Amino acid sequence: MDPIGFLLHGTVALDIIGMVVRLGAVAIIPVNRRPSSAMAWLVTIFVLPYVGLIAFLLIGSPKLPAHRRRRQREINRLIAERTADIADVPPDDPGPEWLATIVALNRRLGALPLVTGNRAELLEDYDASLRQMTEAVQGATSFVHVEFYILASDDVTAPFLAALEDAAARGVRVRVLFDHVGSLRVPGYRRMIRHLRRIGVEWQPMLPVQPWRLRYQRPDLRNHRKLLVVDGDVAFIGSQNLIHRSYHKRSNLRRGLRWQELMVRLEGPIVGSVNAVFSTDWHSERGEPWEAEEILPGDAADAPTTLECQVVPSGPGFDSENNLRLFNALIYNARRRVSITSPYFVPDESLLHAVTTAAQRGLDVELFVSEIGDQPLVFHAQRSYYEALLRAGVRIHRYPAPYILHAKHVTIDDEVAVIGSSNMDMRSFDLNMELSLLVSGSDFALRLREVQDRYRSVSRELTLEEHRRLRLPSRILDNLARLTSALQ
Repeated sequence: MDPIGFLLHGTVALDIIGMVVRLGAVAIIPVNRRPSSAMAWLVTIFVLPYVGLIAFLLIGSPKLPAHRRRRQREINRLIAERTADIADVPPDDPGPEWLATIVALNRRLGALPLVTGNRAELLEDYDASLRQMTEAVQGATSFVHVEFYILASDDVTAPFLAALEDAAARGVRVRVLFDHVGSLRVPGYRRMIRHLRRIGVEWQPMLPVQPWRLRYQRPDLRNHRKLLVVDGDVAFIGSQNLIHRSYHKRSNLRRGLRWQELMVRLEGPIVGSVNAVFSTDWHSERGEPWEAEEILPGDAADAPTTLECQVVPSGPGFDSENNLRLFNALIYNARRRVSITSPYFVPDESLLHAVTTAAQRGLDVELFVSEIGDQPLVFHAQRSYYEALLRAGVRIHRYPAPYILHAKHVTIDDEVAVIGSSNMDMRSFDLNMELSLLVSGSDFALRLREVQDRYRSVSRELTLEEHRRLRLPSRILDNLARLTSALQ
């Protein structure tokens, strides 16, 4: 065959294959997928069929492998059986009338019950929270469980890692989980691994992307949880990673960026629920059989009713978007006020409708975000939603540079709050393993309100008029970034 004929036949063959890819995509991609996500994938594959197909094969599934999801369902079933006698809300302190339905939702999706008799302390100061976590480890007598998206060995974390070493040396069982890709992306990863090996603790990377070791799943599925449990007596959860607040990145250092976080120190039966999440992740990562006592929440039968808390795990190991459903349910049940702090606010249609509907119902709705962004694509995607929010009556407060407001929390009226690791974006809803804490109690909600009041006192409110003065190139960039956020 002459070269021209060979080229023509090859072109026809590629066209036929491209058409088959497109038709197959129409049949496969929309199944059990969010319409916006399905449409984004279909557009990508129709325009660039071969590139789109390869991308879909690599990152098209937003779920962990089937064996991990099956393992999560088995653990959920065990927890549900062992906690069946715990009421959804305590009869002597049921909270707002709608709370029981929210708690029941969380139990059906994440298995863990609401428990009473807890104490919670908010930790705003970055160094102080690290210091308190270090002191807790220094007092450990039985076990220490560490699970953070990013763990680094640097001057800031040196006292904490030294406390882990001392604890292991005196016979305390110390187990450490960190996200493989999350920690790998910050400078000093190999130094951190050498440090862990030297201090003699048990450690395991979470969701490792190591195909040469037969460890692989969709590479952007991440374990984004941050938690510490000591002896089953005290736990810490929130938004802060174990690293210097600049994250050691040259661009951050050049811009002088510093992360503003919020952690919560917990005591009481809720510590058992936090430990259940750690133990599930530990045994799932290592492929080990779990120990029943490690995955059961604490016993609140004799605890005084002081503060009601419920741990809500979510992520690609579950069949549903547990955190998204929680946020939507809370916002629709709000009666007076909704205050949201989220560094990356890129909502799906349902959350956008919930937030704007709350404002249009006449509620006082406010959103705290950073004035500047550390992730350009996310920052531009987030900004594309500002006009719809502002037109609905949502007040947007921008926390000033050089700080990145990385805290993640919500208050509903003056009674209920959520704090944890989950952003309000599609990555946190679909791709990240997250940990949220639902708290029912006016004292705690008011303390969290005081944190938000401090944010507001230093932030600058964005107006619709100011936002509409954005230049056309910036608007185009925002909208393009918004389209990419749907590729889940």
